[in-house]
Amino acid sequence: MAVVRVRQHVNPLARKYQTPANAIEWEKVYTQPNQPLHLDIGCARGRFLLKMAQIETNWNFLGLEIREPLVVEANQLLCEFGLTNLHYLFCNVNNSLRSLLSSLTPGTLQRVTIQFPDPWFKSRHAKRRVVQPELVAELADYLTVGGVVFLQSDVEFVATQMRDQFAENPAFERLGTEEWLTENPLPVPTEREIATQNKGESVYRAAFVRKIVVT
Repeated sequence: MAVVRVRQHVNPLARKYQTPANAIEWEKVYTQPNQPLHLDIGCARGRFLLKMAQIETNWNFLGLEIREPLVVEANQLLCEFGLTNLHYLFCNVNNSLRSLLSSLTPGTLQRVTIQFPDPWFKSRHAKRRVVQPELVAELADYLTVGGVVFLQSDVEFVATQMRDQFAENPAFERLGTEEWLTENPLPVPTEREIATQNKGESVYRAAFVRKIVVT
């Protein structure tokens, strides 16, 4: 399959990305729709999830990506592999997450990953970053108690911003006592993670668990 070339940066605030995605009909997407769901936000070409779905066949995997050509390519590849526990969807997660997950059976969403998101370095572009308080709150609504969120970036301020957003939400409890996790707890590294480590550069990681909130 020829490599699809797309723009590296996509402005999620652009008008073309303001239409929310429709709710998912889970029984049409997965052979076993009630298996635990792993949601990967910003899945890019989807190679990480492709490997995860082959390793953890008792899980379903959903990758969300704002660059539509990458989603088309990824879904073509998963068809070639014949995987029925993996799906990729084109959407802007910052205005589509609730509509996508609204039809999900409670307790199904058990793991979320947000890995190496676009940093949007300039302060005036902060609203374009994927992890916003609203996204964290929506994940708190749908992630089952005991479910895990795993975050990583090769840009320290981005990792810090993501970590702080989740730490400020009372539904999440940070795992570990060190400033950053030294190891990736998942069995598959992303392509960006491998490239970063091969250059001898740092990867900043944090994980949170969804806890019971006493009111």
